[in-house]
Amino acid sequence: MKLSDLEIFVVGNPPPGWGGRYFIFVKLTTDNGIVGYGEVYAASVGPDAMCAVIRDVFERHMAGENPENIEMMFRRVYSSGFTQRPDPTTIGAFSGMEIACWDILGKAHDRPAYALMGGLMNERIRSYTYLYPMDHHDQSSFWSDPQAAAESAAEMVSLGFTAVKFDPAGPYTLRGGHMPAMGDIAQSVAFCKEIRAAVGDRADLLFGTHGQFSTAGAIRLGQAIEPYSPLWFEEPVPPDCVEEMARVANAVRIPVATGERLTTKAEFAPVLRSGAASILQPALGRSGGILETKKIAAIAEVYNAQVAPHLYAGPVEWAANIQLAANIPNLLMAETIQTGGAFHMDLIKHSITWEDGFILAPTAPGLGIEFDEDFARAHPWTGQGLHLEMQEAPCSYDKPNGFTGGAAD
Repeated sequence: MKLSDLEIFVVGNPPPGWGGRYFIFVKLTTDNGIVGYGEVYAASVGPDAMCAVIRDVFERHMAGENPENIEMMFRRVYSSGFTQRPDPTTIGAFSGMEIACWDILGKAHDRPAYALMGGLMNERIRSYTYLYPMDHHDQSSFWSDPQAAAESAAEMVSLGFTAVKFDPAGPYTLRGGHMPAMGDIAQSVAFCKEIRAAVGDRADLLFGTHGQFSTAGAIRLGQAIEPYSPLWFEEPVPPDCVEEMARVANAVRIPVATGERLTTKAEFAPVLRSGAASILQPALGRSGGILETKKIAAIAEVYNAQVAPHLYAGPVEWAANIQLAANIPNLLMAETIQTGGAFHMDLIKHSITWEDGFILAPTAPGLGIEFDEDFARAHPWTGQGLHLEMQEAPCSYDKPNGFTGGAAD
């Protein structure tokens, strides 16, 4: 069995766009006709350029190879062009195709991918969702409205969620870490207070940031929200500032989580070694794929750390996250777009089961999903923006900071 063909789908995510502006899916076919699907979560270049990278990685390092030989293909990509260092674009391209290889292997053996990775550890996978506006909320004001967020949180908990995420702490900018404005600190406290009052002890609060603070600013903000006992403080400083993140972790009584923007064990290991985070959030469409992320989870075991796969992408990465989550012993929870997301679920014909706050481990072969190619082709991406973009303007200290939270625009 050898990999013979590649097809790429760049799918536009219609409004409200939860999960990003577009998704990049890959389809690999073997010479004996087995098809596997994956998803690339790498968007530092536009889709046309990214598709060219995906094709180049496939043609140079994967075409004609047995899909079982994931280790060999990973080492080829990791070493390509005399690199042997993490590269989010080439490793992102490989990650999506590596996921497709696991889909192929599971189908070839008529077993879920996790069965080929050591078997089933978690039949029910605890899931969490970002807080999104309800139908009657004003989308433009929701992201700075603690009462609306609390109402959304209460609704999510009524559905069965035991953890909800929100990020009211102001803008993330390309300028790097900044000191939060007093208004942003006050708003963060207000969100924690209102949401905690709404959900009580029925759910954990997951405080999201996007690496936007200086070390001192992150400590200031973290200490301000400590009374509401968030389960995590997500990426409080830029992800490449590992030692500074460790300073935050040592100064704040909230576990630090990070990993959405990291790729391969080479970037995750220093986080654990320095004590920068006790919760890892790999996104499997960027982190190296399923096998590489299982290695990351194994390293985390040594440091008594847990894994919470991140999802701000489409449903095929979600399916890969679930296969890993079903397999590893140090799982904390897995991110979900609401209870699966209407558009997301349509793309996979509702083939993942979410029930009372938990994802049920799939039993179908491979990733356990049915990808709807016709539906994907009917929703091509035609825009110009990247999947997500950071603002250029700095944080404001003399007026409220407009921040759209989980919205792509």
